[in-house]
Amino acid sequence: MRVVRVSPFTGEENTMEIDTTQEAIDFYESGGGLIQQIFPHLSADEREFIKTGITAEQWDRLPDPQ
Repeated sequence: MRVVRVSPFTGEENTMEIDTTQEAIDFYESGGGLIQQIFPHLSADEREFIKTGITAEQWDRLPDPQ
């Protein structure tokens, strides 16, 4: 399904095709359990996107904290 989130880094609306259902996302968002348990078949990047709206590319563009 197409998941749409707003990145807190950029304020941009991002979309990602993710192998899940609206019911699973609703269950997660209602506090139904840990994201790793609800979506074990998804990659860490896909779970991060569901949770925060931040894409892997945005994480990669962050400056090195050193």
